[in-house]
Amino acid sequence: MRDQIIADALAATPWAGWSKSAITGDASTRRYFRLTRNELPAVIAMDDPACATKSFADIAHFLTNAGFSAPDILHHDPTIGFMIIRDLGRTDFAAHLRTAPQDEATLYRTATDILCNLHHQKTKIPLGVIDQSSAAGMIDLAASHYAPDPQCKDDLLAAMDAAYANNVDPAPHIALRDFHAENLIWRPHRRGQDRVGLLDFQDACYAPAGYDLMSLLRDARRDVDPDISQRCITQFCAATGTDPVQMSAHLACVSVQRNLRILGIFARLARNDAKIKYLALLPRVWSHIMTDLAHPSLADLHSVVIRALPAPDAATLQRLRP
Repeated sequence: MRDQIIADALAATPWAGWSKSAITGDASTRRYFRLTRNELPAVIAMDDPACATKSFADIAHFLTNAGFSAPDILHHDPTIGFMIIRDLGRTDFAAHLRTAPQDEATLYRTATDILCNLHHQKTKIPLGVIDQSSAAGMIDLAASHYAPDPQCKDDLLAAMDAAYANNVDPAPHIALRDFHAENLIWRPHRRGQDRVGLLDFQDACYAPAGYDLMSLLRDARRDVDPDISQRCITQFCAATGTDPVQMSAHLACVSVQRNLRILGIFARLARNDAKIKYLALLPRVWSHIMTDLAHPSLADLHSVVIRALPAPDAATLQRLRP
């Protein structure tokens, strides 16, 4: 049914009859296809059954008007969640670094430049908010889908709430939310901010400073050199005028909250949707959580997490299989 809806929508556009190839998507129900014909510039078709394309379009317009490289919207039918966008390129950060690992420092420094600039941007777009009142509730997924005993929920959420209150500066900033290597297109022959193409930002929100920075540096899908991570944090603090010592606890807490939620999302995808490929990512996500929970300011949260949640060892991963 959905395939026919999209086929009919595509048939009514100038790209009808173009060759279509699937692009690996994210953890959502969205699908992406690259459309090509001869030597004409390729375009990307987005199929979003949740019909969140209006949010994507609004944020894309904001980003391009602010000088960032987001895709131009070439065709949009928000009633069915269908969109044609300009193709920013075929090589994301992760793909480039698989063949040119020596470029890691350059790519991550450039991506951090983007985040430093985004930090100072303002918009009137109505977006969701991640703050103390919502942050704890968002990790309910870890208790519900990853923990062996969901009764740990109250202790886990209370500890997260306290850690947020004690360590996180609540001032809101725009966060694209899924800012990581597979959503950043590397365009080395361009200049400045145009070297980084931005994707997958329809879930953008207002969040504490550095939320996207920790998304970039604590990537569920690839390891980032620790020295490069620290240099990026130093770069961000200098550009945003924030105290590195205070920011260390702030960023650690923001990162733990984000990754506990991811732990729950990936467990749910494996158990409920039989997407077992996400189980392979859990050890890295857990490692990120342990790295940031080692911050002295998060000692109480660390104790609760260790009691409530097991490491993703063989037994845990087996339990999470459908």
